[in-house]
Amino acid sequence: MLKKITRFFKYIKSPSRPFLNQFDILKEQERATLKRFHLNKVDLYPCLEDATANTGFDRHYVYHPAWATRIIKSYNPVRHIDISSTLHFCSILSAFIPVDFYDYRPANLSLSNLNSLSGNLLDLPFKDKSITSISCMHTVEHIGLGRYSDPLDYDGDLKAIAELKRVLAEGGNLLFVVPLGRESKIMFNAHRIYTKESVLSLFSNLTLKEFALIPEDEEDGGLVVNPDEALLNKQIYGCGCFWFKR
Repeated sequence: MLKKITRFFKYIKSPSRPFLNQFDILKEQERATLKRFHLNKVDLYPCLEDATANTGFDRHYVYHPAWATRIIKSYNPVRHIDISSTLHFCSILSAFIPVDFYDYRPANLSLSNLNSLSGNLLDLPFKDKSITSISCMHTVEHIGLGRYSDPLDYDGDLKAIAELKRVLAEGGNLLFVVPLGRESKIMFNAHRIYTKESVLSLFSNLTLKEFALIPEDEEDGGLVVNPDEALLNKQIYGCGCFWFKR
C-alpha cells in the first residue's frame, strides 16, 4: 500500500498531471449536469494500473475452480464436500449442488445450499469410505508450514492426503489441485510445489480420470488437458488439476 501511495504522489506531481487533469475534466462535466454524485478531491481513490489492453487475472484461481465445477456438474452428486478450497468455488457451486465447506479457519459465509464449517484436514469428521464427492484444491501444499497458524510438520501434506483417501467412498470422486513444477520443493512458508509423478505416486491406489495443467505462461494455453512432457518440464509454478476416482 505504501508503495502504491508513493507512486500516486509521484504521478500527480508529474508535469502532465494526467490523473488530476482527468479529474478537472470530470468536474467541468459535473457542472453541466444534475450533479447526481458528489465529486471532491477529498474522495480521491486513485486506480493507476487498470487501463490495460486485456483484463488480467490469477490463472491458478480462475481456471482451477472452473475446471472442478464442470467436472462435478458432469456427475451431479447429491451433495459435495469441499475442504478448504477457495471460497469462490464453494459459493458458486452451491448455486446448483448442496455443498459442505470445511476450513481450519472457518469462513463466516452465509448462502443457501452452503454450510461453512470448522474442520481439520488432518482429522476429518467423516467415517472411512463415506464421502462420494470431495475436493481439496490449492490447499494441501500449505499443511504443516505454519502459514495459517497450523503446527509445523514437514510431512503434513502426506497426512492430509491420507485423510482424503481414507474418507473417499468406493466409486467416489476426488478433485485435487496443487502447484506443479519440474521439481518438488518447499517455498517456506508459502507452499510446496509438486511434480506430476510425485502426486500420482501419492494417489497410486486411486484411478486418474483426468489430469489438466494450468501453465504459468498464458501463451501455453489456459487449461491444458493431458499436457505433454515438454510443457510440464517448462513449469516452475504451474497448477496441476487431478480428478481421481476410487
